[in-house]
Amino acid sequence: MIALDILSNILFVLALGYYFMTNMQWYSYKLERVLFHHTKAWWHLVYFLLPLLAYFLLNKYFNLSIIATVVYIAMLYKWRQEQDKPLVFTGRVKRFFATLVFLTFFSVMLKFVGVNYESFAVFTPIVLAHLISTMMEKMLFLGFQRKAEKKLESMSNMVVVGVTASYGKTSIKNYIAHILKAKYNVYATPRSVNTFGGVVKDINDDLPEDTEVYVVEMGARAEGDIAEITKFVNPHLAVVGKIGPAHIEYFKTLENIRNTKMEILSSERLKEAWVDQSAKIQPLKHVHEFGKEIYDIRATLDGLDFKMDDNEYHANILGSFNAMNLGLAIKVAQALDVDEESIKKQLNSLEPTPHRLQRIDAGGKVIIDDSFNGNIDGMLEGFNLASTYEGRKVVITPGLVEVDEELNIEVAKRANEIFDLVVVTGDLNYGVFRDHVESTRLIKLESKDKMQEMLIEHTKAGDLILFANDAPSFI
Repeated sequence: MIALDILSNILFVLALGYYFMTNMQWYSYKLERVLFHHTKAWWHLVYFLLPLLAYFLLNKYFNLSIIATVVYIAMLYKWRQEQDKPLVFTGRVKRFFATLVFLTFFSVMLKFVGVNYESFAVFTPIVLAHLISTMMEKMLFLGFQRKAEKKLESMSNMVVVGVTASYGKTSIKNYIAHILKAKYNVYATPRSVNTFGGVVKDINDDLPEDTEVYVVEMGARAEGDIAEITKFVNPHLAVVGKIGPAHIEYFKTLENIRNTKMEILSSERLKEAWVDQSAKIQPLKHVHEFGKEIYDIRATLDGLDFKMDDNEYHANILGSFNAMNLGLAIKVAQALDVDEESIKKQLNSLEPTPHRLQRIDAGGKVIIDDSFNGNIDGMLEGFNLASTYEGRKVVITPGLVEVDEELNIEVAKRANEIFDLVVVTGDLNYGVFRDHVESTRLIKLESKDKMQEMLIEHTKAGDLILFANDAPSFI
């Protein structure tokens, strides 16, 4: 019986640890975000607190903790099957579990020396493993940071371009990199890597030694995040794109968002910067307000044309808002002496940023993949483009995440005006859409693994299908 209790103890702690670390990884290992900003906080009750309580009660009064363990593992297995972002066993996660296993075995051993360990044998190892692994990660990160610093110091001739925005920073970064490739060896932070830790890792692992221009995307969830990255890479050129209410849940006010984005201007090496007019800055000699230069924008499902400073530009990408993003990229290229002919040639060969108003023609359907575009301006622009299509129109969306409800009401009303079918994924904003979209054209998709089945049943050749934003299942 003792052996069964010990096995039950170990398995239950590891299962709790799996749930804990999955959520920590989803929320960038920020415990505060897991506890206070989780969009499905009720999961903590169902998959952590109640199983913990059941384990203690069954163990204390019936000596049957194994029942709680088996039921919990079964619950956790089913929960895991429903997630589209399972736990990735990175070095950090492996170190956490190694610590957790050691502490769990240690607590079990206490029983054999006469210590009554039941009161702390389950919960305490997780708490201690989190604290110990957090300290370990901080020490390891300091080493990674020093290594990245030395690498940057050895590349003193490299020009660094910093890019931040509430919306569109990944696209701006990609556009800058593509245009500059006409003249320079360019490297840009990959995908949506834009945190301090991500940038440090990118420099150590992937930044080529012969890079002439390094384009760094900078994101933020709190004041000081942009300043931290800026102080580390010290960009020579800086771009601040559109400022808006993205992540307003964390920043509380639009002014806090604006001030955080403007931290990029604190670079000690800053020579020139371009800031979107939404930031309402007071222009300086080397800091330019940007936006009024763009005019005569023509955006269709076939591409984008616009004018800037009496020059005409064309790109085979979608969305009128991209005229601003491209204009900022052009300004950076001009500052680095890329000639006008090369700029236009690069624009003509520009590929759309994956999952951001990316057109795909397949099976007789026009698919607009805008699944990585989670802001109000981008989503409504996707709706506007869809409205120019003459055939049947379908939108698949979870709505907007981490914004005020008023913005989702605006999205739902506009979707009701344009689309013949509105498919809402998940629970987060379904109530808003239910209140503002006609019931005859509204469908709720409970699980994204049923997406293909839904598309076969409810769409047909000739339809336009817009994937507007995407949210992982934990949201």
